[in-house]
Amino acid sequence: MPEFGPATSVRRTPRTAVRAATAVAVVLALAAGGTYLAEAGPFAPGSEDLDPAALAQARAFLDDWAAGRLPSAAARTTSPGRAREVLRNFTTGLDIGKPKLTAAEPAEAEGGAVQVPFTAKMPVTGLGTWTYRSELPVRKQDDGRWKVDWSLPLVHPRLSATKRFHLRREEPRVPEVTDRRGVALSGEDLPSLRPVLTQLDGGGSAGPRGAIELVDRATGRVERTEASFGARSAAPTGRPVRTTLDAGWQSAAEKALAAKTGGKNAALVALRIDNGEILAMANSPASGFNRAVLGTYAPGSTWKIVTSGTLLLKDAVAPEDVVDCPKYLTVGKEFHNVETSEHRGATFLKDFTESCNTAFISLRGRLGDQELGDTARTYFGVGQEWHVGIPSYDGSVPVPRDQTEKAASMIGQGRLQANPLIMASVTATAVSGRFHQPSITRGNKDTTSTTPLPPKVVDQLRRLMRATVTDGTARVLSDLPGAIGAKTGTAEVSEEEPNNGWLVAYRGNVAVACVVEQGVTGGGSAGPVIRDLLAAVPTDPA
Repeated sequence: MPEFGPATSVRRTPRTAVRAATAVAVVLALAAGGTYLAEAGPFAPGSEDLDPAALAQARAFLDDWAAGRLPSAAARTTSPGRAREVLRNFTTGLDIGKPKLTAAEPAEAEGGAVQVPFTAKMPVTGLGTWTYRSELPVRKQDDGRWKVDWSLPLVHPRLSATKRFHLRREEPRVPEVTDRRGVALSGEDLPSLRPVLTQLDGGGSAGPRGAIELVDRATGRVERTEASFGARSAAPTGRPVRTTLDAGWQSAAEKALAAKTGGKNAALVALRIDNGEILAMANSPASGFNRAVLGTYAPGSTWKIVTSGTLLLKDAVAPEDVVDCPKYLTVGKEFHNVETSEHRGATFLKDFTESCNTAFISLRGRLGDQELGDTARTYFGVGQEWHVGIPSYDGSVPVPRDQTEKAASMIGQGRLQANPLIMASVTATAVSGRFHQPSITRGNKDTTSTTPLPPKVVDQLRRLMRATVTDGTARVLSDLPGAIGAKTGTAEVSEEEPNNGWLVAYRGNVAVACVVEQGVTGGGSAGPVIRDLLAAVPTDPA
């Protein structure tokens, strides 16, 4: 019997939507398949007398769980098969995104075990964060290795053989919504908008509501409510909400995802370059988790736009400079190019168009540890608070902890996090020189503060992206009319999962970004999606 039953609500959440939170959590596995610590934090003072191997195993378990590496987390326990099943059911059944697990001061327990208390902050997709405390027992095995002593209560103290958790959702009121020209938008005709429409102000909707309940496994009776989310809806105002969306672009985006992703999880955002207004926001599967604006993905080589901008801003490299592109480069771990390609004696322009990881990593010494993040925030607005008109995740570019992580950050891996909304905005900023806060409704508060890119850097970035279409990895767009520029990306997830595929592009006054989970390559997975979209809407929106 599964550990957690499906959610019940006025409208049942599709199983594919429930799986979305796991997919997004999994993409947080860091740095080209390597293992990096999630933000579990250091153990408090007083742990010096405990075996460091025990503490390391506890920390690694929490890190793997937080990052979505559930098979790895389970392998650190005394019951890997059962642990993997329970952790997976807990994540999917309760629609949990990226957990934050913070360890407290450990203590020695009975029989020489080590007990590690921790605080769990579990974001329930579309509702809020469920916070609770539990304890992690770690015990030395007969072979001398420390392992997490598996039991249901370590996941949550009230989880047991007779009690499970259950997610209940309540359907909010949906306001009347129109596109930028007043055309009515419906979740029936445009399924990707279903989770978005209820989040828009003006229709009397207070957003989604729900609760996590403790349920008797045998009878299904609710024993208690563990967490409640949302507020009661206000009375409808009767006024339609006018958005920046374009019905034609939205329809084309949804059709492109449906036709070209092969059923994989994917997301796409298209926005105006001159003002950041969102024209289309689509997801596959269409309903459920809005990964287009809430996803937390490693952006892979699409991030080389920001890396290149940072290098060009300080004249650390020029497009014609020779920057060798070998098959492999070792910086604490071995990095390689897609399909272990190499381009000996390549220029930086060639490195960009062929997306050479090793060339970009070789330039890491020309940047300070904070410079990539500073550029992302100062010029591209990434990591600042955005007021889009609906909930959004606005990116993170942490300062690397070591040279290996710095190398990974140069190619959009490590602890870097973005989503299609962020990368569409990055593309728009790169080719216009000015950041505009993305928006789906007009008149939103704007607290961002950015600096324009110098015209010389803008010209260089446009040249690099245009060459990627004419002579590089984005040739899938080369037969379309217009001076299209683009950048592909292949983001490694983990040793067990296929790569995510990315592609960002611009044409005229529109910037587009698409990610396809487990798409393997950007040109092969996200490329056909964007090609279909741009072919379907050959002109800029009014």
